[in-house]
Amino acid sequence: MTDTQASAPAAKPDLGPFGVFGRGVTPHQAKEIEALGYGAVWVGGSPPAELTWVEPILAATSTLQVATGIVNIWTAEAGAVSESFHRIDKAYPGRFLLGIGVGHREMIKEYRKPFDALVDYLDRLDEYGVPTHRRVVAALGPRVLQLSAQRGAGAHPYLTTPEHTAQARQLLGDGAFLAPEHKAVLTTPDKEGADQARAVGRKALDMYFKLANYRNSWKRSGFGDDEVVAPGSDRLIDAVVAYGTPDAIAARLKEHLAAGADHVPVQVLTKDENLISALAALAGPLGLNGS
Repeated sequence: MTDTQASAPAAKPDLGPFGVFGRGVTPHQAKEIEALGYGAVWVGGSPPAELTWVEPILAATSTLQVATGIVNIWTAEAGAVSESFHRIDKAYPGRFLLGIGVGHREMIKEYRKPFDALVDYLDRLDEYGVPTHRRVVAALGPRVLQLSAQRGAGAHPYLTTPEHTAQARQLLGDGAFLAPEHKAVLTTPDKEGADQARAVGRKALDMYFKLANYRNSWKRSGFGDDEVVAPGSDRLIDAVVAYGTPDAIAARLKEHLAAGADHVPVQVLTKDENLISALAALAGPLGLNGS
């Protein structure tokens, strides 16, 4: 191998243009999600280090990728997470993406110097051989966004806008992976539908209004102090929750791609039993090959 080959960066993760974000996806749902053409499922909620739920999803599918959005560095020890990564990657090579993050100051007693703790955690992942190109970092502000490109494949922002995506792309450069989550509510294209979607969005965002990192992120994006506290301004809700017809939602989600995102995990705010039908309605307007 030449020096040039040795120093060449690994390719970005390829999860397709759109994925599905949720707090829990069953293997059966995953199979249907794959058939619709979505490239990945992202599972949030700070899962435990064992990650035993990952293999059943991968076993039920053939090309779908699974990502964590995110493993919390305070509650999941790096060594145990690394063991889980290698176990999964050995069984299903290239189909698992490890997302990590620092969580929230308000919820973690041990929360101290989060940036330094994140760097230490990434150091541990290095020691345990978790490849840089198969891990992403939850990132909102400039410092952690830059770290995500330096020490991982890139960033997984949450509750952001296409404008944030454009700024993030500038900070990350072209070579880093960028996968911003965006929420969606299918509803009618009228005032009644907008009011309903905003109510659903406000319910989903209720806890985030209490978290300083999200409030600060929104303020960096141009929202005022009075807009980023509960119940949130209509302008804020409209910015972070896409709603209306499938075509309208798809158009909003595609703004992230136009702004520089590689992949957009879509979080449909609906009852579990309606998830697949909602994703099916969006698949065509999103241009997915399973539709």
